[in-house]
Amino acid sequence: MFQAPGSARGLHLIVDDIEAARDELTRHGADPSDVFRDAGGGFHHAGTDARVPGPDPQRGSYGSFLSFSDPDGNDWLLQEVTTRLPGRLDPATTSFASAEDLAGALRRAAAAHGEHEARIGAEDPDWPDWYARYMVSEQAGTEPPT
Repeated sequence: MFQAPGSARGLHLIVDDIEAARDELTRHGADPSDVFRDAGGGFHHAGTDARVPGPDPQRGSYGSFLSFSDPDGNDWLLQEVTTRLPGRLDPATTSFASAEDLAGALRRAAAAHGEHEARIGAEDPDWPDWYARYMVSEQAGTEPPT
């Protein structure tokens, strides 16, 4: 089915840093709104009446938004999600958007693994398996290995 340019409304994109996303959109010639949050503290509804300027004060996941229109006139809403709620991702699926994201995950796993080795009082010869479980649990929002 064909949809006329400019007729799509409420398209959602999820980003992990709303302010960086706004900067990138601006650099690429878009005219995004300022970052805002919903007055009710929850998911943003249609319209602008309940918008409060600025990101969520606690920078909580799911709490900060911005909007923009693409060159065809379609309306987009970006939502910042820094930590997925448990059960929101398939725990069997792990992906990284970039080498930088993967490197960050490896660094977090390394730091957590150092704490793990300190707790067990020995070097962990199965560290690759531990890293893998840690990185998958981090993305899935499940309990990490101990």
